[in-house]
Amino acid sequence: MRPPAFWQDDAPRGSAALTRALLTPLGALYAALGAWRIARATPQRAGIPVICVGNLTLGGTGKTPVVRALVEQLRQDGLRAASLSRGWKGRLDGPVRVAPDHHTAGDVGDEPLLLARTGEAWIARDRAAGALAMQAEGVDVIVMDDGHQNPSLHKDLSLVVVDGEAGWGAGRVFPAGPLREPVARGLARADAVIVMMPDSETQPDYRRLQLVDSPLPVVRAWLEPGEAPPEGRLLAFAGIGRPQKFYDALARAGGELAETASFPDHHAFSNAELERLADLAAAHRARLVTTEKDWVRLSPDWRKQVAAWPVEVRFSAPAHVSDLLRQSVDGAAKPG
Repeated sequence: MRPPAFWQDDAPRGSAALTRALLTPLGALYAALGAWRIARATPQRAGIPVICVGNLTLGGTGKTPVVRALVEQLRQDGLRAASLSRGWKGRLDGPVRVAPDHHTAGDVGDEPLLLARTGEAWIARDRAAGALAMQAEGVDVIVMDDGHQNPSLHKDLSLVVVDGEAGWGAGRVFPAGPLREPVARGLARADAVIVMMPDSETQPDYRRLQLVDSPLPVVRAWLEPGEAPPEGRLLAFAGIGRPQKFYDALARAGGELAETASFPDHHAFSNAELERLADLAAAHRARLVTTEKDWVRLSPDWRKQVAAWPVEVRFSAPAHVSDLLRQSVDGAAKPG
């Protein structure tokens, strides 16, 4: 789905404010049900450390690239680290280890398939069952992609990722706004916050993000190109939470954008849509380019015709992130 305009704090006044006001009672019910579910749960311990990379909003914040970076960091530390995802929009329930040469996005979801291209990745609708299966197969550390609001599995480290530009939107809980739960409640269960910015120079508005007086460690992060954009004119398309972030990043990296085309998050591209995009690219004498997450949802034939532009997470304080990981792994290893 595309986020409605009234979810944002810069939406025009009048109708947006009225819409939010009308939907706020439903948001209060949604928040209350979520709080009740968390309060009554008894989280399952996996027997190995579980690091959760979650968020407080619906839509893309940059969780998956963070998960990929943390898995790689843990692997460099000599640990068998693997990601665990729900497998959103995939047909398999799991637990199952994702095989990128065997599974499709239709089987396991696009994000797990993307994570499996660079590291070990698992999916499970039942997160606790997935974690136990991973532990039984010899995984040392689990990095869970999303799940901050899922109380079924004990977390040894909870990281909340927030888009530093979009923030918490209008600060209302779904459906009145993009929040999955009230900010204060969500941050109370977190151990640290990662603020995703468009580049290394831009500073977050910590007051707007309600982080000025927060006792939580806060780390800035951003995405950097894994390689230069494809040469020549480009027709960029994306079906992610905030496609404009992808286009802006391409342009900052020197990509020559002739046209862009945006789709809802996790969009399943039809052959007809891709043919129209190819025709439009031909009219512009441009090459098709998309995100890695979108690229894994394409058929093998279309992957040959579309370039995937990779990006990687960079942290403002990588040593701090490493310390958080080490402390969570060491703490989980202690008896009791």
